[in-house]
Amino acid sequence: MENRKRYNSLDNYFKNTFGEKIYKVSLDGGFTCPNRDGTLSTKGCIFCSERGSGDFAGSRGKSINDQIEEQLKLIERKFPTGKVIAYFQNFTNTYGEVEYLRKIYYEALSHPRVMGLAIATRPDCLQDEIIDLLDEINKKHFLWVELGLQTINEEVAKIINRQYPLSTYIEATEKLNSKNIKFVTHIIIGLPHEKEDDPLNTAIFSEKCGTWGVKIHLLHIIKNTRLEEFYNNNEIKIQKKEEYVKKTVKILENLSYNIVIHRLTGDGNKETLISPLWSLNKRDVLNSIEKELKNQNIYQGDAINHGNNY
Repeated sequence: MENRKRYNSLDNYFKNTFGEKIYKVSLDGGFTCPNRDGTLSTKGCIFCSERGSGDFAGSRGKSINDQIEEQLKLIERKFPTGKVIAYFQNFTNTYGEVEYLRKIYYEALSHPRVMGLAIATRPDCLQDEIIDLLDEINKKHFLWVELGLQTINEEVAKIINRQYPLSTYIEATEKLNSKNIKFVTHIIIGLPHEKEDDPLNTAIFSEKCGTWGVKIHLLHIIKNTRLEEFYNNNEIKIQKKEEYVKKTVKILENLSYNIVIHRLTGDGNKETLISPLWSLNKRDVLNSIEKELKNQNIYQGDAINHGNNY
């Protein structure tokens, strides 16, 4: 137990599965979102940035191959030769014609350093023909799909303008599970009017739906989002670091150890982040979570192993 990590990080998973460190390179596939283009809404989720929550992705307008090269240059000092995951990150990366999706996914996979794909999307943008394409890729390459669930609280989902019911997430997970396609569920801590245990309940629910991994985010108040209006009108409670750490540790304690933890806090952009500013020191946040786990002698899944959820 001494050498065992307190939680099953993505880095840990890569090293155990492939025997090496693997980086992600974030790409812009040129997509929009049905929650922005008027199909469902023109407003988008209230927290989503102008770049569709992909502020560190490659340059829109460049080819996929050029974006990969651009991103590799950014990491070449610390990672000059290893394999990478091509991460289609911002907006909704299955929201397009299947022929176009096939073209850009395979363009990314054709790069000699790309060993797999990560595709961020909405559960309501996984029609059968898209599932078939993902199934085809999954049979030959390493793949995961990311679903922006954020919360299982339906009232909060309406406030954040998610624009799909929980049943849509369940249907999407059933489709992905039927093809053995790995998926990651995004969970946000600190949403407007959420209940204390909403993030925990969302995490537990996602595991019951078969999630392979989770991404835990702190709610960031970003400039030029509708969330900024909530903030200016004092309609939102800003999380303190101690609260966030406590809730994150609780989630880890209640998730099985085989669930891969892709993220424990978000990457804030100091140019656009309004609050909470403590989150800009990502290393400090991660160290605080590690310290809390150590102080309480908690390993991921302990509450389940001891028969004591919550």
